[in-house]
Amino acid sequence: MHPQRARLHNELHARPSIYFEEPAHLHHYAFLDDDGIAADILGRVAEVSGRTPDIEAAQEILELGDQTLKWERHTEFFTLTLVVPRPDRGEPWPSPPPLLAEVAAEHSRALISASLILVEAEASWGGDAEGYGFRDPAGSSVGDGDATVWSDFRLTAAGVNRLLLVNRGLNAFRLGRMTRRLLEIETYRMMASLALPVAKQMSLELRDHELELSELSERNTESGEENSRPLLAAISALSARLERSGARSRQRFSATEAYARIVFNRIDELREERLGDRPRLGTFILRRFRPTVHYCAAINQRQQSLAESVARLNDLLRTRAQVEIEAQNSGILQSLNERTSSQLKIQKAVEGLSVIVISYYLFSLFKLGLQSLHALGVVIEPVVAAAVLGPLSLGIIGLLAWRIQRVKKH
Repeated sequence: MHPQRARLHNELHARPSIYFEEPAHLHHYAFLDDDGIAADILGRVAEVSGRTPDIEAAQEILELGDQTLKWERHTEFFTLTLVVPRPDRGEPWPSPPPLLAEVAAEHSRALISASLILVEAEASWGGDAEGYGFRDPAGSSVGDGDATVWSDFRLTAAGVNRLLLVNRGLNAFRLGRMTRRLLEIETYRMMASLALPVAKQMSLELRDHELELSELSERNTESGEENSRPLLAAISALSARLERSGARSRQRFSATEAYARIVFNRIDELREERLGDRPRLGTFILRRFRPTVHYCAAINQRQQSLAESVARLNDLLRTRAQVEIEAQNSGILQSLNERTSSQLKIQKAVEGLSVIVISYYLFSLFKLGLQSLHALGVVIEPVVAAAVLGPLSLGIIGLLAWRIQRVKKH
């Protein structure tokens, strides 16, 4: 059996929903998992529950008396969901239980999403969402008409977003799944929106980079035959800044795309139908959320297009510099050829002079030899001497010329 078989198979059962009956409150808090926040929260949960959580697990459901707590670890964030049964005629929007209140207060800067869902039975609600404190709420019939959901998406003074779910025919299993979808829509919507400040900041930076690229392009067009090294250095610096900016934002924009896809899927899974003249919940969210996602995607595409334009200009400059270098090399080679030709001419002249000088010395030696023979009493006729010494001298001179040519060839 493959060592990962059981773990991979059990992914089918990962992240189950909490199953419960109405009426109830669902408190849901999501924290960015930075600086060991998840470990600290799990330690606080261990104190309250009296049992040590499995830190290797992705999630765990704990029973705390009549309440149910679920913690869940995600890639970038950590969530706590607490289901609290609602007493008859209790406060519709209560403060969070002490555990959640303490954790939220201690890690308020990491709190990215806080939601409270009130789950009512159809027989218990008065038929008016505004009676629950909503102003101009959006509402939908969900789950093929088995429930209705209402919210005005306005945060309370404590920063909590409130939703009202009126159950018509959902059992505990479907009710848990439905509330989970609603909480995931809120949490992933907020996580996807984290890229919006980054995109706005990058928009200002990209505008400056685009102006700089336009200026560099003009300089490249007008520079003519001037040295391109300063321009190439400026382009390389701009490319480095764009790469650094892209490295900071690439992961954030990719996460936004993934989170937005989950939000769109969860809204589709609600299977919404219109309630009277009220805007549907999903329509209300998407009308404002889609522009955020599209804006972030546009900034990401703009950054990539600018980086590609800088790379193309960089390639053009490098090609131009290469052409200049090749032209310089061609001039150097031409100069070397001319110098070599001059050296060959000088060498030929020296060779000719060397043959003449050697010939002169040979004839001088022959002359001295004949004079010495004459002094010894040996008389040689000039005609005979010329006949013997002439071919011999020419042979020696020819041999010298041949040896010089051999040396040159080697």
